Amino acid sequence: MKNTVAAEQGWGRRRLYSLLPLRLGVRRLPVSDGFFYAALLIVALIAACAAVPSWIAPYAPTDMRTDEILRPPSAGHWLGTDYFGRDVLSLVIHGSRDSLLIGLTSVILGGLAGGIAGSLSAYAGGVTDKVTMRIVDVLMTIPSLLLALAIAAALGPSLFNIVLAVSIAAIPRYARVMRGQVLAVKGRPYVTAARSIGASHLRIYVRHVLPNSLSPLLVMATIGIASSILVASSLSFLGLGVLKEVPDWGTLLSQGRGYITVAWWIATFPGLAITVLVLAINLVGDRLRDALDPKRSRW
Repeated sequence: MKNTVAAEQGWGRRRLYSLLPLRLGVRRLPVSDGFFYAALLIVALIAACAAVPSWIAPYAPTDMRTDEILRPPSAGHWLGTDYFGRDVLSLVIHGSRDSLLIGLTSVILGGLAGGIAGSLSAYAGGVTDKVTMRIVDVLMTIPSLLLALAIAAALGPSLFNIVLAVSIAAIPRYARVMRGQVLAVKGRPYVTAARSIGASHLRIYVRHVLPNSLSPLLVMATIGIASSILVASSLSFLGLGVLKEVPDWGTLLSQGRGYITVAWWIATFPGLAITVLVLAINLVGDRLRDALDPKRSRW
């Protein structure tokens, strides 16, 4: 039985470690999958823009030039200028920081809270599971955007509040996924073997159940970044986002909608940036799901 537990535990750890890019490696990636590499390149470029925007943007986001107001895309301003004479490309590059920060932070917080709630609920069972899942069911009846909108409206516009709103709205999805995975894992032979040799519930939960249950949650978290960015952009578009001197993509989209007939580029390019990033992250998450599914794996 000890050998069975050790073997299954080692398999779970190998599956968990395979999520790391260094473990995946170039040799395990499909060479002919150009869409995957293109999506990965887009995500990397936008991440670089968010990390060091001042190194990449051609102008400062607060650089206003009254003689270049509402200029269309040209050699001097690739994406044109806005109603203050600011360079739209520079605004999009600097605005990527808050958009990615909200997406990543909300997924981490929501995934942790939902994963812990779902896994503990499934492992404990009984009344704990019933009460927790009824709360999750109530939250799932409310669309995530509407729930985030209600929370953000109640708390007020700020970076912390929008992250909190998007995180809470994402918790039910992660809780449901983690609960289903733990229910499937805790009935496997190696968990029964660990219990029969006197292992404590904490040891079984940490050493055997969790390592073999995290793959679906991590894949969902990857795809959830795109959903969080969309929700955060929607809140910013409605005026409930981040109130800063350098606006995020949703705020840029909202500010440019009033000029859509005279300066289409102000709203078009921030919206295009949101669309491209969301599609790229979804594609990367889809390929990651295929890689971690032993029945569908091609890597």
